[in-house]
Amino acid sequence: MANKKQLMALALSGLIGAVQAGEKEELLKLRNTTTNLIKQLVKQGVITDKAANEMIKQAEVEAGQQVAEAKAAGAKEAVPADEVRVAYVPDFVKDEIRQQVRSELREEVVGDVMQKAKNEQWGMPNALPDWIKRFKLSGDIRLRSQHEYMADENIANSYIDWQAVNERGGLNAAGVDQFLNTTTDRQHFRERLRLGIDAIVTDGLKAGVRLATGNQRDPVSTNQSLGFTGQKYDFTVDRAYLQYDAFDDNKFKWLTLSGGRIKNPWYTGGGEFTGGSELVWDTDLSFEGFAGTLRHRLGGSDSLMANDDQTHSVFATAGAFPLQESALSSDKWLFGGQVGVDWGFINQDNLKAALAYFDYVNVEAKQSTSVLGTCDLNTRGNTASRPEFMQGGNTLASICREGTGALASNPGMVGLASDYNIVNANISYEMAMFAPYRLRLSGDYAKNVGFNKAAVSRMLNGTVVEGKTNAWQFRADFGWPRAEVAGHWNVFAAYKYVERDAVLDAFTDSDFHLGGTNSKGWFIGGNYGLMKNVWLTGRWLSADIITGAPLGIDVLQIDVNTQF
Repeated sequence: MANKKQLMALALSGLIGAVQAGEKEELLKLRNTTTNLIKQLVKQGVITDKAANEMIKQAEVEAGQQVAEAKAAGAKEAVPADEVRVAYVPDFVKDEIRQQVRSELREEVVGDVMQKAKNEQWGMPNALPDWIKRFKLSGDIRLRSQHEYMADENIANSYIDWQAVNERGGLNAAGVDQFLNTTTDRQHFRERLRLGIDAIVTDGLKAGVRLATGNQRDPVSTNQSLGFTGQKYDFTVDRAYLQYDAFDDNKFKWLTLSGGRIKNPWYTGGGEFTGGSELVWDTDLSFEGFAGTLRHRLGGSDSLMANDDQTHSVFATAGAFPLQESALSSDKWLFGGQVGVDWGFINQDNLKAALAYFDYVNVEAKQSTSVLGTCDLNTRGNTASRPEFMQGGNTLASICREGTGALASNPGMVGLASDYNIVNANISYEMAMFAPYRLRLSGDYAKNVGFNKAAVSRMLNGTVVEGKTNAWQFRADFGWPRAEVAGHWNVFAAYKYVERDAVLDAFTDSDFHLGGTNSKGWFIGGNYGLMKNVWLTGRWLSADIITGAPLGIDVLQIDVNTQF
């Protein structure tokens, strides 16, 4: 970075004191070369648009000063009106400038030319049919060794696996599977395979499909545990969508519309190696529904390269997602909106912040109103109100009792006791002062404003439950932004605190405390590039329960990641 700035300063000086009267053509060539050089460095992110403009303006000021000094000294030679003269620079200085330019930029220019030749298929007219060029194939494979360590103070059979209870039809029906493992350490190997195909339908519109391994009932994990030699892996459709992107005349993407089974449309902050903070949304979660993002670029039009400046913008995203559809009961929905700002600074720092509101509709339990209240007397609405997936932590209420007799008392089916309307704020500040390394500090806060103490108490037959509705995380990342090249690395550390009903436990992080809410703790880790598109990841996550019987869980994950 420092060498390039010195080089540009020297080149700009050449614009000020370059030639005599007979060297006007050489001056124009040098000026055009320098201007193109500056634009290329701006496009590659070496300097910002604002920095380039200030350098050019400073050069113009210095040129004006030198011209004024020359006139004051009583220059004898008349200067034509259409010609600008500056001080003479010896040929050996100009040659040195040219050599430095060639030396500094040779590899980058050659790389750009080769990439352009590859993209445009120079020398290979009609090498491939047009329909083939409209498809792009991508994928990744991750191999993981996961170690789960239970704290010594944990108590056996102290926590119920309510997901298993709902699936089996009651506590008695679940048997020994009704309890979560809280005392036995575990080590297992896991694999993730994802294969994506993107196809250009027409200008601005593309179709995408991604297949992934993983349990079909688990929306927040695409991992496949090894140890099922007699069975085959599930390989299912993880995403299937249409996406439309609109660009203005300056190639600024001002609109994105997507529908189907899509990627997370919300800005989630952070710098997780898989894509952001997981306080509200696990990074493996795909959304079913429709979303749109509108962007507006900020900044003045007096900039020399304003058409290429996309570092100052605001954005707004809205989405509607059906969570569970049933013909004879109320459908469950998620509606959300988010506004934010993305702001780049002259020193290459970047600030991004967003505020969101997520409204869950019809997710609370609908308790049986039959005289006996047993599950065999459920309406379709009662049964449909149970969550399709739970990781644990949220306050639950009984929907119906297990069995068929009047003496039945054990819960046979449970659902969420509270409504969930979540306010979520994200902020991330990235500093370039250690370039090429980056330091990123980020924060994430969420609060469930839909928790109603009186309503929850009624669901629990008068039991009073205090609202535990706050969640937050602070995180720091340092190193290369990505570790996909040999020798590149980064490290990260974070502290997380997620109260019982702050977020929906089904969709939050599935690794921290082995998933769910009502947990607090920290995690550290790092990535190291082994070779191109192959890198090693290590994470240690240490978490404890916030309220309830002791439950501490430490998790060590060691991953080998590849992408293609």
